[in-house]
Amino acid sequence: MRARYDVVVVGGGHNGLTAAAYLARAGRTVLLLEAADHLGGATVSDEVFPGVDARLSRYSYLVSLLPRAVRDELGLPLRLVRRRVQSYTPAPSDPTCGLLVDSGDPAATARSFDAVGAARDLAAWEAFGARTAALAGAVFPTMTGPLPGAREVRAAVGEEWWRDLHAPLGELVERTFSADLVRGVVLTDALIGTFADAHEPTLVQNRCFLYHVIGGGTGDWDVPVGGMGAVSRALADTARAAGAEIRTSARVDALESTRAGVTVHWSDDDGVHRATEGTHVLAGCSPHELERLLGRDVEAPEGSQLKVNMLLRRLPRLRDRGVDPAAAFAGTFHVNEGYEQLATAHREAASGSIPTVPPAEIYCHTLTDPSILGEQLRASGHHTLTLFGLHMPARLFRADPDGARDAALAATLASLDSVLAEPLVDCLASDGEGRPCLDVRTPVDLEQDVHLPGGHIFHRDLQWPWAADDERGTDPARRWGVATREPRVLLCGAGAVRGGGVSAVPGRSAAMALLEA
Repeated sequence: MRARYDVVVVGGGHNGLTAAAYLARAGRTVLLLEAADHLGGATVSDEVFPGVDARLSRYSYLVSLLPRAVRDELGLPLRLVRRRVQSYTPAPSDPTCGLLVDSGDPAATARSFDAVGAARDLAAWEAFGARTAALAGAVFPTMTGPLPGAREVRAAVGEEWWRDLHAPLGELVERTFSADLVRGVVLTDALIGTFADAHEPTLVQNRCFLYHVIGGGTGDWDVPVGGMGAVSRALADTARAAGAEIRTSARVDALESTRAGVTVHWSDDDGVHRATEGTHVLAGCSPHELERLLGRDVEAPEGSQLKVNMLLRRLPRLRDRGVDPAAAFAGTFHVNEGYEQLATAHREAASGSIPTVPPAEIYCHTLTDPSILGEQLRASGHHTLTLFGLHMPARLFRADPDGARDAALAATLASLDSVLAEPLVDCLASDGEGRPCLDVRTPVDLEQDVHLPGGHIFHRDLQWPWAADDERGTDPARRWGVATREPRVLLCGAGAVRGGGVSAVPGRSAAMALLEA
């Protein structure tokens, strides 16, 4: 090993690997240190169930924000597949019918609006889709350049969107749509990993909504062929091929930053303590963890979700007999996510209780990409289901992590069963030890598994993807949204200004900032 590197990257998640790949290809000496015995962070594929030939995207599971530029610039051999079905939502008042939004068949979507009694919202839905498409077209292209200024974005998106983005999202939803079901479908984009009410005055829900509707310039959420592990493997291969040195089982213990560089104190897999000098350090870890490494104590953020991975012998039958389960689960399947149901669940969780009827959304990876299953499982009709539960803040799991996890799972499965024609457990496969193929992760579990502070999937609350006009500055780290209080230490993870989701934008931005310096 060298005594000194141009760059030391702390954390081998997809953003850290992205930064390492760009910088090594530019001729910089790069050392990447990852505490776990594998790379990828939350962007991994695991054989979750013992004795079962299935590699599930255990944590992150869909791709929306990854720019084409990153794939092209790094030559990544990734294939992302678009889902034809946008969503299916059983009616909260009568699950024997539901709203199926089929991007490939507008006439079928119109009939579905009529079937759930929301025909008068169809025109508003189509107009809103055109509005969000225009918003995505204006904002997403800015993600691969230096941070735009607020005035620049305001001019690009127009006064109407600028005004709507800066008022609680509930006002826009209630003004635009009349049906509770349709309002709920729209609001869910604002609540993924975000614990908020539709009328939250901090607008954290608005920022979450923005990131979820601008991806790829279209707002589509794509399936990575081979699972999320294919993303991190492609990035790791590219970084290594360019000359980056990558060490796993390498835990960083502390950072000492000076005007001349940064000393990185770390321990290898033999427990040997080392000190490596870096001209710069890129922190792929969370801002909370970075502060700890610098010897500071800051309050952790709070994540809010329940992740359940499942393997089924077959897809369950629906109470809505007019919809094929293969269509319903191919897109986003909304479970008890009506507008009032979301509000009720938030109130219950805010009061300290697991929601009585937890809202959740599900999709089936294997309907789009069966390659994550072994040949025998594919031939026998097995499928994966990924469930993401909303309004499950970490505070609900702190006192009794195991008991609260069991209670949250039971309530969530009961919520799902309410819209199915048969209990989900009747469709579950068993692992090699005869146990149901259910993998449940709470925010507390995510904190322990992949070092997400408070289980927050975005490392901290999302920020607007632009800079205040009086804060843009000329320093490259500030221009690219990756600055910290230490000039030699930059963020390259989800906690950067344009972080969150599987995007590689923070990793690329940190690399661009260093290459400009």
